[in-house]
Amino acid sequence: MQPLYKMFPQLEPALLQEIEANSILKTIPADEILIRTGQYIKSALLVVEGTLKIFRENEDGGEFLMYYLQPGEACAISLVCASKMEASKVMVKSVEESVIMMIPIQLMDQWMSKYKSWYYYVLETYRNRFEELLLLIDHIAFRNMDERLIFYLKRYSKAHKSNQINLSHQQIADELNSSREVISRLLKKLEQKNLLSLSRNTIELKEAFHKEMT
Repeated sequence: MQPLYKMFPQLEPALLQEIEANSILKTIPADEILIRTGQYIKSALLVVEGTLKIFRENEDGGEFLMYYLQPGEACAISLVCASKMEASKVMVKSVEESVIMMIPIQLMDQWMSKYKSWYYYVLETYRNRFEELLLLIDHIAFRNMDERLIFYLKRYSKAHKSNQINLSHQQIADELNSSREVISRLLKKLEQKNLLSLSRNTIELKEAFHKEMT
């Protein structure tokens, strides 16, 4: 694991010492739910290693992807819910084996007034998540499904640091609120353009795919 000052270079040394002294370091296996809808959160989460997925879940258990969290980033939902003692309205799950730091709720307000770097880090976290959600809304509201599919695959590839998408067409359809038939047809068109190759539950993105505009 990298030293904290390399992962969070924007935070003051004294604050990093407090984080290290007061937080709980926890290793999370892949595909484990960290936060559920309706759950009250007592700790803020910082990602040290791995990738977390933030999504909404409908009544039938379908998932709608919102965004991913990478090392050095904080879970904005945990920051808000922990500080206001509110229940979460989203789900948080580990994409791969991940390491997180859990910061007790009682330290949040103290650090906001004590450390300017923490204050700006929290604001930046909110701003980044807001911009990601705006981008997502733009794609839902103003883009065709083929453009939304490309955007989705690019985000998945970036989050997993791999050109191999290990998802079924049905899983992708569920996350894009579409049908398996539509997603299969669009993927086949992309394959015919030589942008990707398809096999059972696997999509291999080619170099040309990342140059495709969305």
